[in-house]
Amino acid sequence: MTTLTTHSPIKLVQITDTHLYGTASGTLLKMNTQDSMDHVVKIVRENEEKIDFILATGDIAQDASLDAYQNFIKAMGDLSAPFRWIPGNHDSARVMEEAANGTDACEKLVQINNWQIIFLDTSIEGQVHGRLSQGELDFLDDSLAKASESGEIEHCLVCLHHNPVKGNAGWMRDIGLHNRLQFFNILKQYPKVACIVYGHVHQDLDFEHEGIRCLCTPSTCIQFKPNVTNFALDRLNPGYRTIQLHEDGSIDTEVVRVTGYTFEADFSSGGY
Repeated sequence: MTTLTTHSPIKLVQITDTHLYGTASGTLLKMNTQDSMDHVVKIVRENEEKIDFILATGDIAQDASLDAYQNFIKAMGDLSAPFRWIPGNHDSARVMEEAANGTDACEKLVQINNWQIIFLDTSIEGQVHGRLSQGELDFLDDSLAKASESGEIEHCLVCLHHNPVKGNAGWMRDIGLHNRLQFFNILKQYPKVACIVYGHVHQDLDFEHEGIRCLCTPSTCIQFKPNVTNFALDRLNPGYRTIQLHEDGSIDTEVVRVTGYTFEADFSSGGY
């Protein structure tokens, strides 16, 4: 576990669902994902003077290629802040580990000041939905148990890719975390858990579930329209989220989207 000491509040940036390809010309529903991520990275550089840590919450690549992951690592290097990543349903955990060789990108526990950040793998090879394996559930339980006994850790933030609460569109019904009840049954045992951060549904969400704050962040490429029955793209622009973790456990957060630019996408598509 990496332990960092920084100013308060801790400044995090969440970047998620970049869906990169091994080549810069790769598109997802006609949107060039390298170009859209580059626009997001540009506004992060312009807006955020000091970033303590970056949370990259899955679907880093669309084609699970080594080149795609290396492209993401290069982009994060432009932000001059450490990052950790977790796999999503389009990713290959094995290739991510290969790309991260010699770095801490795949590390699953980080302590910053009096906060612990836990990174979980919900991916299942070849499946859109997610599940926490017994090993991941045990890791979560063990990490939170140790945090509960620690005098240095007062608050915990848990990161995963798949939505642990049902999505707000009909077509999302079966694509989230399938053992969400087991997940929350563990979290509810530990009062230090303050927040869950995830991606996967390409939306800006900020709500409370089981007494825990839940944050979902827009993709750096296409956006999914909420409150519809069938798959539909939203016309909102790509973005990122800032998260400020205060010493007392309170959290300030904001979603920032690219402005002044129109991205091409197939808004008539019925799926991808």
